[in-house]
Amino acid sequence: MKILLACMLFVSQLLAEPYPINFSIPECKIVAEIPEKTLDFAPLIPGDMQTYIYHDEDSYYKDYERSYFAVTRKKHGWDCMRHYEILACGCIPYFIDLDKCDDNTMYFLPRELIQEAMNLEGVSYPHIDHTKFDRAKYDEILNKLLDYTRTHLTTEAMARYLLEKIEYTGAGKILFLSPSTMPDYMRCLTLIGLKQLYQNSVVDFPKIDHIYSTYGDVRGLYGRGMSYTKILPDLPVDRTNIEERIANREFDLIIYGSVHRGTPYLEFVQQVYEPEKIAYICGEDWHGCTYSHLSNFFLREFEAYQPNQSGH
Repeated sequence: MKILLACMLFVSQLLAEPYPINFSIPECKIVAEIPEKTLDFAPLIPGDMQTYIYHDEDSYYKDYERSYFAVTRKKHGWDCMRHYEILACGCIPYFIDLDKCDDNTMYFLPRELIQEAMNLEGVSYPHIDHTKFDRAKYDEILNKLLDYTRTHLTTEAMARYLLEKIEYTGAGKILFLSPSTMPDYMRCLTLIGLKQLYQNSVVDFPKIDHIYSTYGDVRGLYGRGMSYTKILPDLPVDRTNIEERIANREFDLIIYGSVHRGTPYLEFVQQVYEPEKIAYICGEDWHGCTYSHLSNFFLREFEAYQPNQSGH
């Protein structure tokens, strides 16, 4: 049996190409309608530390809500939580050099709508000429962007996409393995989405405390905990005897939420489970991704993709 599984794993890795995946936003963060606008561009400018003035999520979101546009751009990677926060606040990203991004990176970002809005007459950073600006057309585009965000860019939508790509149809338990409990946008957001779909049938090990409503002060966490903390009810979950439960094949699916930060039990899991029962996520910024040969592999930054890798 072990020899058969090893052969299946080897063949699947030879044929595998990664699936695109990007950050997402909890649906509860998305505005119900277009907010009142009083600013042409939001005050926060990526890379300008003098504009990083926000100490809480409410004030951060409010400035996006009252702005027509907000500047965003590639930093260490193209995909960034800021893009989705801007959209969720009923604002339109003014995305620098968006046309230079690989098609598979930020795969779900509605680029054509964003570029259409950026090209509206009168729009030129850092001001809008309101004598030329078509506010009705802006509102039309923004409503389309809000509808798109609710349909395709929520944590639940991204988790559903992941499961559909690997053709997962199980109704049992999913084991979501992490190397640590430190904040990790891709890991945290994907886990939130899976739990929104399957509640306590998703076993996060170790427990990622800060995604639950019972967590305390989030201001000391990365990004002051904005957008990804205290989202879920803290339902009871059995997190004991994980290795024994893997051996007993208790889980229908095993997901590694952040492969470059650690893969607990990996060799054992690959011995016990068929390749199609294991999924892997890489949420890192640009890097040489040495895991992209694995089957059921989801990659955030495709500039990191190096096909025909062998080994880890």
